[in-house]
Amino acid sequence: MLDQQTLDRMWNFEDPGLSESRFRAAMEDPAYDADERAEFATQLGRAIGLQGRFEEADALLESIDGDEPTVAVRVLLERGRLLNSGGRAQMAVPLFEHAAELADHLAEDFLAVDALHMLAIADTAHTETWTRSALEYASTAQDPRTKRWMVPLHNNLGWTLHEAGRCTEAMVEFQLAEQWAERVGTPQQQEAARAAIGTC
Repeated sequence: MLDQQTLDRMWNFEDPGLSESRFRAAMEDPAYDADERAEFATQLGRAIGLQGRFEEADALLESIDGDEPTVAVRVLLERGRLLNSGGRAQMAVPLFEHAAELADHLAEDFLAVDALHMLAIADTAHTETWTRSALEYASTAQDPRTKRWMVPLHNNLGWTLHEAGRCTEAMVEFQLAEQWAERVGTPQQQEAARAAIGTC
């Protein structure tokens, strides 16, 4: 199966059209096996969805053979993201829950944290609970790429608390986001963490 860094290199979230073309090319590359091409297809679906082509993305995701368990997790995640982006967050929640459970069973730490993070977005009544679950999961991960989730998760929790008027608690989260950004984050994450502290 693919490692997350391979997908990271292909993603440009500011230009999903560019990402779409990269994933299409990867799906035609004979260097990858059928399961890996299926993983690329899930990311192609996400890139198409980010461009607002929801029906096309949904049809693509429905067509993917999800017999391989990691591919199945990615299909659940991307179908959930499509529903959430399309204004049907409550329909997305059970897909993210299933993705989190399956990823945990498979010891796919990165995907488990991703699913919990999406639950925090979609299930707004329980945002803090889901985010804290994701933080607990990410904090025990050995993989540095999974550890990087600590930055946006602390940042997201900070904004949740800030919006609730719990500014002292929010500042703690923003400071933790900065500390993790310095340890494992990207330059962009480091800059965003400092900006959040300034705003708070």
